[in-house]
Amino acid sequence: MGNSTRHTGRWTLEDRFAAPWHYLPVEVGPGTAGLRVEFDYERAGGAVLDLGCLGPNGFRGWSGGARESFVITREAATPGYLPGEIEAGTWQVMIGVHRVPPDGVRYQLTAEALPRAGSLTTGAGPAAGAGSVTAGAGSLTAGAGSVGAELRPPPAPPSPVDRPARRLLPASDGRRWLAGDLHAHTVHSDGVLTVSELAVLAVERGLDFIAVTDHNTVSHHAELPAAARRYGITLIPGQEVTTDAGHAGALGDIGWIDFRRPPDDWLDATEAGGGLLSINHPFAGPVSWVHPMRRRPPLVEVWHWSWLDLRWTTPLGWWQAWDPTAIPVGGSDWHRPGSDAPLGRPTTWVQCAGTEPGDVLDGLRAGLVSISAERDGPVLLRHEGDFVAIDADGLTLAGPQGPCARIRGERARLTAAPGPHRILDGSGATLALTP
Repeated sequence: MGNSTRHTGRWTLEDRFAAPWHYLPVEVGPGTAGLRVEFDYERAGGAVLDLGCLGPNGFRGWSGGARESFVITREAATPGYLPGEIEAGTWQVMIGVHRVPPDGVRYQLTAEALPRAGSLTTGAGPAAGAGSVTAGAGSLTAGAGSVGAELRPPPAPPSPVDRPARRLLPASDGRRWLAGDLHAHTVHSDGVLTVSELAVLAVERGLDFIAVTDHNTVSHHAELPAAARRYGITLIPGQEVTTDAGHAGALGDIGWIDFRRPPDDWLDATEAGGGLLSINHPFAGPVSWVHPMRRRPPLVEVWHWSWLDLRWTTPLGWWQAWDPTAIPVGGSDWHRPGSDAPLGRPTTWVQCAGTEPGDVLDGLRAGLVSISAERDGPVLLRHEGDFVAIDADGLTLAGPQGPCARIRGERARLTAAPGPHRILDGSGATLALTP
């Protein structure tokens, strides 16, 4: 066995008042093969504690409340955590004191530094018991005397036999409209699918791109290029910067954003890396956006599954009050079947010059965006100075002042006007939106 560290105690409301994150030190000596951490706490009273890790050289992973254990080695790590050199020195296990009942919450944490003797292997079992941690559909098991690592990830799923035909929407010369979803999760945070499984689902749903935005981590980024090539879909690196006071989608290959910093720092870091920041589900019950900011991010996730009744105008009102110049986007916030909207509902359309992640970000940055309730539903675009309404015959065009024209035909041209416009059905529900 390697050297073990054990922490026990009780987190109290006073701890939460002092800081949302606390740190338990673990000393790691030279020549260590890996680090295994097991965490447990009382769930009574609605307690919720989050889990993450910092090495001597910085961030090594975050799983929030999705996991109770993790393993990090040079070659492999539990999803949500970064493999790499196990540096000698003081490591910090991060504990997010998310929700603490009045009587506090007891916890215990055991950390074991694994020596370079024996082996680390992975199996195919779905459960993670003592000394093991789930990694997608398999598990990474570290036993007594283990050293080294051998990662056997779950097999990549086959490509779908039939892919829905792409919709050909009117676009500028050299560009085309791509259908996508800018908010989705995998096993690298609290989703149920691997990156490859999510890519296959997106292809089956007829999407051209998705942003993979796992909570407070970038461990999934390394898997995106290979999955994108294998399944013929654009996978945009992303992360959902997640705090009690709101969530933000940081899009682009920009490195890890430190969620413990103020949101203005998230915006600065995202811009410095060439990415884009979005305020996610700004009006969504207990996860609504309440952070103050000196500057406004360029994107707002106006359309999210929490827009439960499309007759409501509350998300549109928030957008106009927060920043009417922000570019509206949509995201399903997909985690698992039955819990959120299906992947691609709503669909964000971006007019792009190519199909690389950077092409999608450039289209977003330029505001070449439209949102539809469904991938195959009515769409409203700006094209050559007009509005073009697709598959919306008999529906109503509405502008900032309300309904303004009836749509005639399956590909109707209407005189464009400034401001956000929508396609409404007979009940007043929004079916498509363009800024």
